[in-house]
Amino acid sequence: MSGCGAEPGLITVDQALDLILERTQALAIEQLELNQVLNRYLAEDVYSSINLPLFSQSAVDGYAICAESSIDANSRFDLIGEIRAGQQAEFELEVGQAVRIFTGAKIPLGTTTVARQEIVQLTDATKIEITENLTAHADIRDVGEEIAVGQLLASQGQVLSVGAIASLSMAGIQTVKVYQYPKVAVVISGDEVAESVDDFATGKIFDANGPLIQAWFQNQGQQVEIFHVADTEVAVKGLIQTLLDSYDLVLTTGGVSVGDYDFIRPVALDLGFEQMFWKVKQKPGKPMFFAELTRADCTRCYLLGLPGNPAAVYVGMQIYTSTLLRALQGQKQQPDWFSAVLSHDVKMDGRERFLRMSASFDQGLLKVRSLSKQQSHMLSNLMQANCLVRIPAGVALSKGQIVQGLFI
Repeated sequence: MSGCGAEPGLITVDQALDLILERTQALAIEQLELNQVLNRYLAEDVYSSINLPLFSQSAVDGYAICAESSIDANSRFDLIGEIRAGQQAEFELEVGQAVRIFTGAKIPLGTTTVARQEIVQLTDATKIEITENLTAHADIRDVGEEIAVGQLLASQGQVLSVGAIASLSMAGIQTVKVYQYPKVAVVISGDEVAESVDDFATGKIFDANGPLIQAWFQNQGQQVEIFHVADTEVAVKGLIQTLLDSYDLVLTTGGVSVGDYDFIRPVALDLGFEQMFWKVKQKPGKPMFFAELTRADCTRCYLLGLPGNPAAVYVGMQIYTSTLLRALQGQKQQPDWFSAVLSHDVKMDGRERFLRMSASFDQGLLKVRSLSKQQSHMLSNLMQANCLVRIPAGVALSKGQIVQGLFI
């Protein structure tokens, strides 16, 4: 067990998440066309103003038939016309009559059943014969059988996935009200970032945090603006001061610990941000910082300071940034933890840990297996990881125990 980072006074992961949910104010609501709302959150319930199907229609390519009862094999009917999808019949079928019809076409008045074309033989140009017994009302889609006028289509808070957008569009919905997506500025702090291989000679390293964060947002279909800032108080203060009036969230990496060049937190407090929490009893990512600023117009700017180590940034994005972004869009909910069986023993640590693991099903059970190279400056195991698993503080876990995780 390591006691490093487990000093008294640190808040827990759940306490930190609760503070984000309690203190975050949802953004305004806007009305957008469906082609603009992928992955956005609905701000109100949506009800149907139409029936779906709009009219009774054929479910197959075949023949609409009018009969007094069920139809026996070898029954014959007079063929009097054809109806394609998008057309409307100008006649009403009478007993003993049939009409050629195609999938989605509106069935004519008088139709009692539809015979799929596989069980119909055309005896001549004006007559058909049914080759199998046929029940009444076969292969007819009734008006409103999927959706009725006034039916709830989508609920407030629902995320608008590809399928949800398609369903709303089919029901004739053209615009919806959604929460505004936060305008996000990403600040990468540090003098150690290399711009070329030649910089390695001076002790610099390539930046993983900027591409990591940008790709994370791109994966959600969102764009963010990324800024780099030197480790000086003047530079940090100047940049954050220019951002706080224009962005809903300033997301920073590095500069939130207690080093001589960690200026994010003191600068934020000096600019009027109110600290919600600083330092969480977790590994990686202990020096997490969350603060809010109330502007003159009563809107808010939030600052989420992530530690500089790439693994801590990754954990912070998956758990805290995602929770904050949802809260800004009216969704105050904890991450969607799953439960799984641990495939091996795990040693005890003074802090709650988020281990990068591989989850897979084994004989119907979801099992998780830890990967090597878990240090906070290492990212290579993300090539194999598909989840982060919570390991509670102060306990050793045994193979077969149930743990919580988050798919990544």
